[in-house]
Amino acid sequence: MGFLNDFFKNIWVTRIISSLIVIIISFCIYQFVSHAVKKHHSKITLNKKTKTYLRLINSIIRYIFILITCLVLLEVNGVHISSLLAGVGIFSIIIGFAIQDALKDIIKGFDILSESYYQVGDVIKYDNNTGRVLAVGLKTTKIEDVNTFNIVSISNRNIEKVEVVSRLININIPFSYEIKKKKAEEVINSIVEKISKQDKIEKCEYRGINDFNDSDIAYQIKVFCNPVEKMQIRRDCLCTILEVLEQNNISIPYQQIDIHQK
Repeated sequence: MGFLNDFFKNIWVTRIISSLIVIIISFCIYQFVSHAVKKHHSKITLNKKTKTYLRLINSIIRYIFILITCLVLLEVNGVHISSLLAGVGIFSIIIGFAIQDALKDIIKGFDILSESYYQVGDVIKYDNNTGRVLAVGLKTTKIEDVNTFNIVSISNRNIEKVEVVSRLININIPFSYEIKKKKAEEVINSIVEKISKQDKIEKCEYRGINDFNDSDIAYQIKVFCNPVEKMQIRRDCLCTILEVLEQNNISIPYQQIDIHQK
């Protein structure tokens, strides 16, 4: 009994036990609050913007609980917060340089939401990665690469380098100069009708003549689809174009060089 009394009277044992209790209580409260927020939002229809804000709220709640838990742990272990805060001014410049990137990320995170640069579900391009936005947090944006399915984290401060991928695909269809405009447009209307019936195509439109090239006239169609599927849908559209041209005995023109000898 004397050993147990001495054991529990030891200040380090007391601090360890108290720290564990603080961590457990904090974790339980966080789980309860997080579950309550998710349960509340599960009762309403979530659009892209609502999902983005919900993930940001969860991120903020997590950071707040981590901060409060750390402050309480410091108090439990004999570090007086008031004295610590009083001495922060001495190191404020050093700390400022150390966390300036994190502050930029947080500020840009709020900018992304307030200015609606992009939202959860949008497809964005950053450097060599193109992916669907999974979450927008205080510091980073997480995307799933559409080609590799890897999860990529982008620091929010790099928003200037981010491009939002549109739903539009422009496709030029080349016709020989020998083919009359009326005939070309009849074939293009058949192509548009066939593409419009394909799965995952939202809309397909004929837009007119786009360019006069050296060996062909370029007629343009516009295809609207889910940005995640753009690469495969473009391939499917090109196959459909080729099939319709072959059915109408129309060859795709290409550059030829005529050599004249004397």
